[in-house]
Amino acid sequence: MAKKARVYVTLKRGVLDPQGSAVNRALHAMGYGEVSDVRLGKFIEVTIDERAPEAEERKRLEEMCRKLLANTVIEDFRIEL
Repeated sequence: MAKKARVYVTLKRGVLDPQGSAVNRALHAMGYGEVSDVRLGKFIEVTIDERAPEAEERKRLEEMCRKLLANTVIEDFRIEL
């Protein structure tokens, strides 16, 4: 049976987010002055076959994130199974 895992990739604190800043400025220009900060990230949905215990699935997903899905120098990731 297949299962969907959700991976959220965001910039680490302290890393400049020029896209987030541009969106923040645009929101202010549109009249949304209550917005104080915007940080953009990535949402990745991975469909996996349930062949292993959840702990093993999580370990494999973390490996995927470290090797390909996230740039761990400047990004953090969070996995939901």
